[in-house]
Amino acid sequence: MFLGFMVNNAYMGKKQLEVKYDGKTYYGCCADCQKKVPTEETARTAYDPISKKPVDKSLAIIAKSDENDAVVYFENETNYKEYFQKN
Repeated sequence: MFLGFMVNNAYMGKKQLEVKYDGKTYYGCCADCQKKVPTEETARTAYDPISKKPVDKSLAIIAKSDENDAVVYFENETNYKEYFQKN
């Protein structure tokens, strides 16, 4: 169960819909999200704020980044820890 919303990059606080694509699982809140995952790379990819490298959202370490429920994606635990030490 994932409570975040990968398409809009926000924490939703409730279970999301699983969207299978290319052997991976992504999450969204509605039929529109289910359409975006296979057709829009931005629905599946984010940039690690530390390394600035693209990261597949289905493989990333995902964390809520602020009080507005935005989420960020990390390629590894080291970058996750560094980010939250700085912020």
